[in-house]
Amino acid sequence: MTGRYLLGLDIGTSGCKSIIIDDTGKIIKSVINEYSLSTPKAGWAEQNPEHWWQAVVLGIKQLLGENSINSKDIAGVGLSGQMHGLVALDKRGSVLRPAILWNDQRSEQQCREITDRAGGVEALLKLTNNRMLPGYTGSKLLWLKENEPSVFEKMSLFLNPKDYIRYRLTGEKVTEVSDASGTGLFDVKRRVWSKELLSILDIPSGIIPACYESTEISGRINKETADLTGLQEGLSVAGGGGDSVIQTTGMGLIKTGIIGTTIGTAGIVAMGMERFFQNHEGLLQVFCNNTSSSWHAMGVTLNAGGAYRWFRDTFAEGEKLKALETGKDVYTIMEETAAGAKAGSESLLFLPYLIGERCPYIDTSARGAFIGLSLQHTRSDITRSVMEGVVYSLKDVYELISMMGSSISEIRTSGGGSISPLWRQIQADVFQCPVTTVSGSGEGGAFGSALIAGVGVGIWSSVDEALGILKKETETFPDKSKKSLYEDLYSIYHSLYEVLQPVYRELAKRR
Repeated sequence: MTGRYLLGLDIGTSGCKSIIIDDTGKIIKSVINEYSLSTPKAGWAEQNPEHWWQAVVLGIKQLLGENSINSKDIAGVGLSGQMHGLVALDKRGSVLRPAILWNDQRSEQQCREITDRAGGVEALLKLTNNRMLPGYTGSKLLWLKENEPSVFEKMSLFLNPKDYIRYRLTGEKVTEVSDASGTGLFDVKRRVWSKELLSILDIPSGIIPACYESTEISGRINKETADLTGLQEGLSVAGGGGDSVIQTTGMGLIKTGIIGTTIGTAGIVAMGMERFFQNHEGLLQVFCNNTSSSWHAMGVTLNAGGAYRWFRDTFAEGEKLKALETGKDVYTIMEETAAGAKAGSESLLFLPYLIGERCPYIDTSARGAFIGLSLQHTRSDITRSVMEGVVYSLKDVYELISMMGSSISEIRTSGGGSISPLWRQIQADVFQCPVTTVSGSGEGGAFGSALIAGVGVGIWSSVDEALGILKKETETFPDKSKKSLYEDLYSIYHSLYEVLQPVYRELAKRR
């Protein structure tokens, strides 16, 4: 170990976040570089991996250039990224086609096929402890094999998004246990690839990357990257983690009793576990956690901050103009608009299923809706209803995790939504539980990946020790007077999916 700083990189859906922290957990600098999302067909979501790499290079240069940090003082690099994405590489390591992302819904048929070939849901759960979902890499591989056979035949290896960046940084084509869990091809209990499932699906073992634990050193910065970014050649790169897992690790969630929520593009409700949990019926996702002796139970909704961003882009022209005039962040202005509405948004409900849903409903045909809209509703009501609808969708998942039997004393929130005082208050009121943020919680997976890298290079002896540096930054208490209001509205919200499901199916036939 040569320095006291750690570099964290998070390959998100909308951009790459790059941060540098010191050995006290202080964030020295954080930058975001955005890139575009392609939707060539309804329900499809793709990106060019080269755009991730360009954002990574730019972010590192910005961090090193703007802060006068000597690259020799950086001890290690941690990686986080959107899970489940499929990057197909040929024998030369070149990308064969655009990456198919976590929120892509094209492989619903392949999920059914995989489940059937495995012998049904229960048989599949015995192999991996998870259902096969349209977002998972395994179903994408089968889709590729069936729909783009020439690409599949040329594929030498597949990688998830953060692991493609590891390859560009170090030349190593490997993954780690949390991201591997999210492929749907991994034996989560034993923390190894499921050879039996790979055989059943006739997926060649040669295209499966080697797998590390998250804190293990998985590669070192190569000369080409060093020349391009200014990082030191030979700098250690840790295994890292899939963003849904590692950002909750960065919040201190490796044990039961505290639930984490994340409002990023997707919504995540999660809890760490010190022992393996049998995922009965496969309603949740149970993955390997970022320590070798822990697991991670979570449910992921497809539309959280992404739904709010859609609302911003589609309906918030006034707020965007005001942001240009005042220099304030557009989301701050949107929150001011929403704050003008009463709790419950005058009984206006928003269902955020804009690109289908994953948990608690596995339904690619589900779509968004405003329910209860009337002449009395204002822009404030509508804006707040979007925020509330996202939290109701998180509560759907919260209810499933609560059924595990653990007593929940606290909710820790992270992601872009954690920055918003109003969104924190809505969570506290809907969940009727204290909502806290801890240092680094607004930085998502980038912060968690930096901590994991610190363990990997020996700054901290364990993940437990690393998490000891976290400090509580905010605490939001529930308004007890809102309890019955939100219980009633959530009950109505929860009933709407079943009522609307036939409508979703009919509309899907016309797309």
